[in-house]
Amino acid sequence: MDFNLSEQERMIQNAARDFAERSIKPAAMEIDRSAEFPFELAKEMGSLGYFGLPYPEQYGGAGAGYIGYALVIEQLCRASMVAGALIAVNGLAEEAIFRFGSEEQKQRFLVPLAQGVHLSSFAFTEPATGSDPKAIETRARTEGDDYVITGCKMFIALSPASKVALVFAKDETERVSAFIVETSSPGYILHRVCEPMGVRGLCPSEIYLDDVRVPRANLLGPKGKGYAIMLEAISVGKLGVCAEALGVAQGALDLSLNYARERKAYGRPIADLATIKWLLAETASRVEASRWLTYRTAFVRDQGANIFKESAVAKLFTSQAAVDVTRMAMQVHGAYGYIKDMEIERFYRDAKLTEIYEGVSEIQRVIIADHLMTE
Repeated sequence: MDFNLSEQERMIQNAARDFAERSIKPAAMEIDRSAEFPFELAKEMGSLGYFGLPYPEQYGGAGAGYIGYALVIEQLCRASMVAGALIAVNGLAEEAIFRFGSEEQKQRFLVPLAQGVHLSSFAFTEPATGSDPKAIETRARTEGDDYVITGCKMFIALSPASKVALVFAKDETERVSAFIVETSSPGYILHRVCEPMGVRGLCPSEIYLDDVRVPRANLLGPKGKGYAIMLEAISVGKLGVCAEALGVAQGALDLSLNYARERKAYGRPIADLATIKWLLAETASRVEASRWLTYRTAFVRDQGANIFKESAVAKLFTSQAAVDVTRMAMQVHGAYGYIKDMEIERFYRDAKLTEIYEGVSEIQRVIIADHLMTE
């Protein structure tokens, strides 16, 4: 692997950094305060092609590959994790359609998603289950030329803005299948938006599916292969979470460096204190390790390989690093860091989500161990 970014990748990285400083950072605190979906920001990101970074131009994408995808998410999350998470969450349904969809499905659904014209949700989780497909209670029965879906989904991000949802339900064979559902369909109900501790703006929601009719043509991939589709999409979703965790950690380090240079104690900057130097060095080392794990995972995906193990390893480490780095950054800021007026307080809350969504850390450990035992 060449650890040097190409000229095009550096251009993508620099453009994303400039956009984050210009458009995301000024809005970040208000997004967090209001916990409302940032429609205007999402629209601007769509116009820049950020929702189709890894996909070919023939499907509305930018053709920047998964390294480009990771680079952009990292830079946006240095300003606000919400912005980067918009790309990663929307990318779940995109990845599934790109890998398993028919040509008609790609043209009809993937193209507007990649172009940022529409956004999507990924509806797998239910109130009583997280990662266990056997516990799914949502049902899809056949009626004529349609499937009729009934059930409930929980913590479905981007729901207020989604035009399409990839819904997972048990079909008549008792196996899980994946269905592309237009959210304007009768019976698709956004019941309530949950209010999370951090990453406020993703709007995780509870969704009711009350006899939602879906054309048979909207079955994604083979019948009964929904779990395999989910695993493939989630592996790329985890890569997105790695980039989010990396961006948040780097952002926390940036804030800590600036604060340590400006804050004085005993007549000199606290950056001169050995205890502060220790914290800064420790955070920097974890950020660098996170960066190369993330970039390597993206590189492997760009080679066309699956990243089930790589994304689990990278997500486990980078999410833990983000939580540790933001905690240490809070220590650098002292009492001021605990005040909501300070950006680091938001970073501290946001980082925790990276250990939870797209599979909690405990699940990642099981995945990694299972791979080790079969190698």
